[in-house]
Amino acid sequence: MADNITDPAFQVSGFDHFLSGLIARYPRFWIGLGNMETRALADEIAPIAIEAPVYVTGLARAGTTIALEILAAHPDVATHLYRDFPPVFTPYWWNWFVERSRKAPPEPQERAHKDGIMITPDSPEAREEVIWMAFFEALHDPAQSNVLDGRTDNPAFEAFYRDHIRKLLAARGRKRYLSKGNYNVTRIAYLHKLFPDARFVIPVRDPVWHIASLMKQHRLFREGERGNDRALEYMRRVGHFEFGLDLRPINCGDSEKIREIQALWQAGEDVRGWARYWAMVYGYVADRLDHDPALREAAMVLRYEDLCDRPEETMRRMMEHCGLTADDEVIRAYAGKLKQPGYYRPDFSSSQLETIAEETAVCIKYFAY
Repeated sequence: MADNITDPAFQVSGFDHFLSGLIARYPRFWIGLGNMETRALADEIAPIAIEAPVYVTGLARAGTTIALEILAAHPDVATHLYRDFPPVFTPYWWNWFVERSRKAPPEPQERAHKDGIMITPDSPEAREEVIWMAFFEALHDPAQSNVLDGRTDNPAFEAFYRDHIRKLLAARGRKRYLSKGNYNVTRIAYLHKLFPDARFVIPVRDPVWHIASLMKQHRLFREGERGNDRALEYMRRVGHFEFGLDLRPINCGDSEKIREIQALWQAGEDVRGWARYWAMVYGYVADRLDHDPALREAAMVLRYEDLCDRPEETMRRMMEHCGLTADDEVIRAYAGKLKQPGYYRPDFSSSQLETIAEETAVCIKYFAY
C-alpha cells in the first residue's frame, strides 16, 4: 500500500528508504565495512587524538538542537550532519562521495518539528545513535534499563566508536568532536569512563513549557507518521523514539516507573505522564551528578531560559565549559535569534498546572526553578 503523505516535511525519498533499510537489516555487514574503512585510513587517522569530546544530551525539546547548532558553528568542531545518514558507519568515504557529487546547495527548509529551525543536508544533527543501536541489543526497549554506566564494557563498540570519531575529524578537518544524542542522558557515566576529559552540556527547561512542547511534538509526529510507513521506519532506523507512533520512554533503571508512565499515557492522562517522565529523567541526571564529583565537574547544566534571556553570557559560559575559545562572530549571530518560543504557548488548566507542580516538585529545586 502506498504511503498517504499529507505533510511534505515527513517525506522520505526512495533512495533513503532503501539504503537505510539495507543498513538496518544488516548491521554486522556495515560494521565490517566501517572497519575496512578504518584499515584503509590507518595511517591518516593514527595521529588524530580524541581531545575532550563534547556531548549535548538531555530530554528532547530542552534546547539540545540549538545548543548543538551554536557549538557546531565553532571552527574547531566537527559533528554529524543530516547528510551523514543513512551510511553513518563509513563517515570518511561517504563524506568524500558527497563532497564530489554535490550540486547547488538546496534552500533551507523548516524541519518537521515546525519550530522555526531551518535546515539543509549540511545542518548538524544527531546521527551516532545508529552506531549505538548496532552494538547494544534492546537499547530502546522501555521494559529494560537503558542505563550504560561505568560498569559497562563493550570492547568492540569502544574500538569502533573511537575510530569513527577519528574518521569524522579527518573527513571534516577539525580538532574537536561534538555529539548531540538525547539518549546519551543515561550514558554519561559510560562516556565519561571512555573519555575522562569529555565535556557534557545538559539542557534543562521549565517543566511547564517543556511538557507543553513534548506534547505538541508528539501530536505532530503522530499525525505526520500516520499512513506514512516510510516516515515511521525512518524514525526507527535513525534512532528517534522521543515522540510519534513508536514513542518509547527512556528507562533510567526504574522499570516500575516506566510502566506507570506508559499506563498514564494509555489512560489519556498525558500531562501527568509527561510530568512524571520529565521528573524521572532529570531526577536521574541530578542523582548522577550528585554522586559523581568528577562527572559533575565535567557537566554543565544549561537552562534553556538562561540561553534565551541572557544569550551572550550563557553562550560564552557554555563555550568556556567545553574548552572552546569564545567565538564572537558565532555569539553575535545567535544572540539575536535566541528568544522564548512565540509560535505556541502552554494552555494547561489550573488543575493540570497543579499536576505538573506536584510531579516535578522535588526535581525542579535541583535546577533552580
